[in-house]
Amino acid sequence: MNRLFSTLLVLLALSVSAAFAADTALVVDVDQAIGRVSPMHYGLMTEEINHSYDGGLYAELVQNRAFLDNPEKPVHWSVVQGPGATATIALDHSEPLNDILTNSLRLVATNASEAGQAGIANDGYWGIPVRPNTKYRASFYARADANFKGPIKVAIESDDGATTFAETKVSRIGAEWKLHTVTLKTGDVSPTAKARLVLSVSHPGTVWFELVSLFPPTFHNRPNGNRADLMQMLADMKPAFLRFPGGNFVEGDTLETRFDWKKTIGPLERRPGHMGCWSYRSSDGFGLLEFLDWCEDLKMEPVLAIYAGYNLNHTRIAAGPALQPYVQDALDEIEYVTGDTSTQWGAQRAKDGHRAPFQLQYVEIGNEDWFDNSGSYDARFAQFFDAIKAKYPKLKCISTVGTEHPAKQMVHSRKPDVIDEHYYSSAKTFDEDSPAHWDKYDRSGPEIFVGEWAAYEDVVPWEPPSRKLPPTPNLKAALADAAWMAAMERHSDLIVMQCYAPLLVNVNPGARQWRPNLIGYNALNVYGSPSYHAIKMFSLNHGDTLLKTSVTSPPLHYSATKDTRTGAIYLKIVNTEPTPKAVELTLRGVGSLAPEATVTTLSASSRDDSNSIDDPAHVVPITTTVSNLKPAFTYTCVPYSITVLRLFSENSR
Repeated sequence: MNRLFSTLLVLLALSVSAAFAADTALVVDVDQAIGRVSPMHYGLMTEEINHSYDGGLYAELVQNRAFLDNPEKPVHWSVVQGPGATATIALDHSEPLNDILTNSLRLVATNASEAGQAGIANDGYWGIPVRPNTKYRASFYARADANFKGPIKVAIESDDGATTFAETKVSRIGAEWKLHTVTLKTGDVSPTAKARLVLSVSHPGTVWFELVSLFPPTFHNRPNGNRADLMQMLADMKPAFLRFPGGNFVEGDTLETRFDWKKTIGPLERRPGHMGCWSYRSSDGFGLLEFLDWCEDLKMEPVLAIYAGYNLNHTRIAAGPALQPYVQDALDEIEYVTGDTSTQWGAQRAKDGHRAPFQLQYVEIGNEDWFDNSGSYDARFAQFFDAIKAKYPKLKCISTVGTEHPAKQMVHSRKPDVIDEHYYSSAKTFDEDSPAHWDKYDRSGPEIFVGEWAAYEDVVPWEPPSRKLPPTPNLKAALADAAWMAAMERHSDLIVMQCYAPLLVNVNPGARQWRPNLIGYNALNVYGSPSYHAIKMFSLNHGDTLLKTSVTSPPLHYSATKDTRTGAIYLKIVNTEPTPKAVELTLRGVGSLAPEATVTTLSASSRDDSNSIDDPAHVVPITTTVSNLKPAFTYTCVPYSITVLRLFSENSR
């Protein structure tokens, strides 16, 4: 119903524009370029929050697969006892797979039969998603005592055990650890997340398990890959870059819980995982190479954030000899990304499965170091900066301390190539601040990277999830986000990159730590918020050149760019008001316009309207065409709307 309402509003805007006296006027000099739109302007930022990787983008379906999430008990695992079966399960520290994965799960089956099996079950991340006619790849390490030879049944079952969706068997289990891999295929079943993975036996004995895994089909069929529907949502945005691995995930709460990249590469059985910043462990199955593969799959450039000696508990490593090992670690990390096979870490990357180096232009030194009240960031930044520039002079170094923060925390001993600024503001603040915010910036200073930004409606992002607010933003926030984006795009000669944060949220109860978030999902479904659709509209519709403009009072949220390759002219207008806004548009220097233009509009009857798992397309863009335009015309933006007009001059078609 809301989509129909939006369509009618858009058609009304196209048909009655002339009936409204103009509220404001926008003049665009199409033949006068005032700057270049950065080709890296629209991108993605990600970190492990809200179960963004484990239980989110990373396609692994088994939670606590290596039995390290709790040292005392096998959380997310339960014992299975069929009719007449008796069994126990427990963590076993005396039967490790290796020196990295030091816990195994021991199953002692006292009684078991074909009719009454005993085993272990994993409940996944708020369920195991079952889809019809789908192949799953299951794997696990196992060993058994002398009394047990097999088989082990591997099955995806309903969470009450009444229905088996797919199953197979591993015939023989020996006394030594061995990796077993099988394929499970579902039939013509109804989709459900009320399912579990079960490994069970039909004979008494003791079996130890380690690194139990289950993967659905992944994006581009990558082993250890990503969830396909989420990846497609991101691909549809056509992002130019990915800032990773965070965010707070870079620095960790403590030195020991930082993103220690060398522990995230290589075989999964050599990755210990670590405690994240948001009260749950990261498996680190999504490690450094997986981030780079993600960039390759979506044709994004990596923006690599490196640990710079500061942790969220306000501990820090002083610049000088104590910091030098971490500087070297950063140089090794850059070599892993960019080095050829003649280098130590380039050769390691090739061994890990990717022979060709990755392109890298930007390295961010630390994250949000304005929280370091000691003022040590200047010296730490300088030590990293000098070392990186000495070995990689073409790399651009990003400072995490932006211009909005006190002078004592600023970097002053070196001039950063780029400054990263973060803005989490109310919709009202973005609405009021965006028309003039970037006008005050010095074009002779460093380039700007707005590495995290988002508008919240009325409640600050750090309000506890117990408030039961929706995990993703409504149209009110999306309108403010669009106003902010329009301002950043008008200054995209200075703002070389920008990205919304957080990107992802698992919407199940207990999964989220922050709001609002751009894309929501559960085990089976995914949806984009109104802000997602706004960003997608902006990212897919912009040129490479900024055009000279002038606006009459009152201020207007807008941007104007031109694609010099195709001749397309892109006008974006945001109406945050509850009434229509008639904008008198004058395009100078075009002669005449092509007979048809495309108009894409995101709007709703109320600013409170939003999308959700149950109603994923409540607020979505509508695309129409408008005809018989002249270089001077009035376009009426419907209430609460984001509008993108794509026009051509007659001689550019």
